[in-house]
Amino acid sequence: MTDAADMTATQARILPRADGATIAYRQTAGRTPGIVFLTGFRSDMTGSKATFLEDFCRRQGRAFVRFDYFGHGASSGDFLQATVGRWVDDTVAVLDNLTEGPQVLVGSSIGGWIMTLAALARPERVAGLVGIAAAPDGTAERLPERMTAAQRAELERDGVTYLPSAYGDGPYPITRQLLEDGRRHLVLGGPIPLTCPVRLIHGLADEHVPWSGSLRLAECLQSADVELILIKGGDHRLSAPVDLERLGDVLAALLRRIDA
Repeated sequence: MTDAADMTATQARILPRADGATIAYRQTAGRTPGIVFLTGFRSDMTGSKATFLEDFCRRQGRAFVRFDYFGHGASSGDFLQATVGRWVDDTVAVLDNLTEGPQVLVGSSIGGWIMTLAALARPERVAGLVGIAAAPDGTAERLPERMTAAQRAELERDGVTYLPSAYGDGPYPITRQLLEDGRRHLVLGGPIPLTCPVRLIHGLADEHVPWSGSLRLAECLQSADVELILIKGGDHRLSAPVDLERLGDVLAALLRRIDA
């Protein structure tokens, strides 16, 4: 494929939703199982993991899709109206409309929760899961823990409060709607009826999402083929060159397992 063709293949496109919203996405053609990347909270499809995976899939000849959830990046929607359920619906819409055949979902942070819920919605389409610092049940557990008494009072009074970001991209709005909806989508309370192979990568030095969340996810999954990979010194983003190389190795091995 020429450079010009590469550029055309990954230009941002728009998937319209029935309610008038739009999902921005980039897509690369290739064989199945394809890869669909699910970003983290307040992240978008231009991040280093998304672009690394696109290059990885191009080199492997695999189909690939990266996209922005409602209220994120180039997609439509006000983040103040966003919910986990809406992001799961976006993911299922991407699976239904932009992919064919089996897919491996790769979810970063809260994307690890969303990939689990999307796989439960479309188990026949999901051939495998890869979680990167997965944050299952994240809005129900981690966000409330970070709030001060004043922020909880603000949330109760105004329906929204703001949490500081560790990444210099401004405070994050946290709405009552986001937290209430998150409690309707919990996955760690019992067995998760998914049987596809799963790989979970988590840094032991993750200050935002404890690695115990990935362990709990591994324990709840009914699949007999689940591996948890703990990275000494690894942070939450796991986006350094050595982390991306490891991600590629894990994904390549999983794809060989699925192909076999």
